Amino acid sequence: MAKQTPFFSSISRLYPHVRPIMPRLVLGLLSALLASVVALAIPQVLRVLINDWLRPGGSSQAVWVASAVILLLGIAEAGLVALRRQFVINPATTVETRMRVSLYDHLQDLTVSFHDRWGSGQLLSRAMTDLNFLRRWMAFGAIMLVVTTLTVVIGVVVMFSMSWQLALIFLAAAVPIMIYGFRFRTRFSKVARRSQDQAGDLATTVEESVHGIRVLKAFGRSREALENFNEQAEELRQTEIAKAKHLAAFSLVVTLLPELALGAGLVVGVMLAADGQLSIGSLVAFFATAAVIAAPVEFCGMLLAMALTAKSAVDRHFEVMDSVNTITSPPQPRRPAELKGALGFHNATFAFEDAPDKPILKDISLDIRPGETMALVGITGSGKSALLQLVPRLFEVTAGSVTIDGVDLRDFSVEELRTVVAVAFEDTTLFSSSVRDNVLLGVQGHESAERREQILAEALDTAQAHFAYSLPEGLDTLIGEEGLSLSGGQRQRIALARAVAAQPMVLVLDDPLSALDVNTEELVEARLREVLADTTTLIVAHRPSTVALADRVALLEDGRISAVGTHTELLAENSHYRYVIASLDPEPRDLDSELSALEAEEVSR
Repeated sequence: MAKQTPFFSSISRLYPHVRPIMPRLVLGLLSALLASVVALAIPQVLRVLINDWLRPGGSSQAVWVASAVILLLGIAEAGLVALRRQFVINPATTVETRMRVSLYDHLQDLTVSFHDRWGSGQLLSRAMTDLNFLRRWMAFGAIMLVVTTLTVVIGVVVMFSMSWQLALIFLAAAVPIMIYGFRFRTRFSKVARRSQDQAGDLATTVEESVHGIRVLKAFGRSREALENFNEQAEELRQTEIAKAKHLAAFSLVVTLLPELALGAGLVVGVMLAADGQLSIGSLVAFFATAAVIAAPVEFCGMLLAMALTAKSAVDRHFEVMDSVNTITSPPQPRRPAELKGALGFHNATFAFEDAPDKPILKDISLDIRPGETMALVGITGSGKSALLQLVPRLFEVTAGSVTIDGVDLRDFSVEELRTVVAVAFEDTTLFSSSVRDNVLLGVQGHESAERREQILAEALDTAQAHFAYSLPEGLDTLIGEEGLSLSGGQRQRIALARAVAAQPMVLVLDDPLSALDVNTEELVEARLREVLADTTTLIVAHRPSTVALADRVALLEDGRISAVGTHTELLAENSHYRYVIASLDPEPRDLDSELSALEAEEVSR
């Protein structure tokens, strides 16, 4: 359960975002307040009409005048309500958009370890559902909560001016409402937060199921996934029912007690009028005023629920915004006098944040010369991928250092470092855009259109991704979410082309050829030897053919570099290296293509 914070402490955090639109919100508040005052003026017109104009011998014209006044007041009230909407809707949507963009920008800035801990559905619900609710609360709930409170206060004052006895009866009903309101606030806050968190978990489940649909189908686990989703959906339903019950109980109290007070007041009022202590007009005006403020009193339950839900939304939003990015640029970045691409690890140690006493990498020392291709091999779990992610600072070393041309990566500007270093991962991630946009993702914006097209063609040729030209719309074909419309080998070639197109000084490749068939792999390796001639490359190798691409090989064993040499030297001198090489997969398989073929075969049956 998230830590509960005071309501005003949470809501006050919105002020920097709301400050630019405060004048418009104040005007909206004044419009809504004037509309309520106009509504409270109508009973006073009725009082004057009954007491002064409807006496025996009075003029019938007075009725028409009163009717006209009431009509004008009604039109004024409707106009003020419309004016409130005009004042607040546009500024509120502006604040929502700015907060959403700010959240997205912060998410882009946060470390990989943060995203490893957080479910994507939780972040999605904060970026969409929570901010959408905050916009509606700013434009309506907050203003109407203030207006409702002031309307009730003004109405009670007016009621006291007409009959203090009847007003006391009505006011007495407010005491148990206030007492119950404090209990309602505490209970509803907890259940509202639980509901929002459960909705985020449910969104995560949907997203994971959609992205993993092929795995679920291949293993015949759709039914189990449905049952798990049904349990989560039912849990959310029960929470929503609990919310509704709390709100219903509060609404019952705030509706029933004022109505009972009005019933008692009617009896007392008639008795006071019979004794001549209260005029008939004042009695009518009193109950007309009570009717005007009865609606806000009944409405306050929903407004209070909106306020408490908004408070939870603010807390959830700032849980993300308060997360600190630990991988930042230094105040005064440094860079080598001349970028050559010499990559060095100097007693580099790395451990995940949640297990600082269990380092994945221990005292790594490795020097890769400019233009050299270094293969990194080791058994599964030896820390190869973690080592690669230290180079672009996706993770930060916990001890020691990593350097490029003698300059510590932490002294580089993060933006510049990630133009010097390019990465291609084994688990390829493509975006819902065209092939062209995906490949040119890392190309600098200052390049001319002609040069960008030249880089694109060379990168696709290097990665043997010529299939892209034969797609329905060529290089402008939208490849679908995460590139799932392509086979595994095709996705991997596009990702490799993207890394090559960035033209980095240091290229980090995490087994980029694992999904390619033997013939395609051979063609790609031949082109990579040409392209990488002047690029320092660190490549994780899971197959002997990838090792053959390298000038030297580093053997990673239990988080340490145990040997460095050529493939031939290590084969002759290191038994563990021979064991690792013997265990590497000699035959790559494009599993996505095989699965698609199996699905097509099943459909044809």
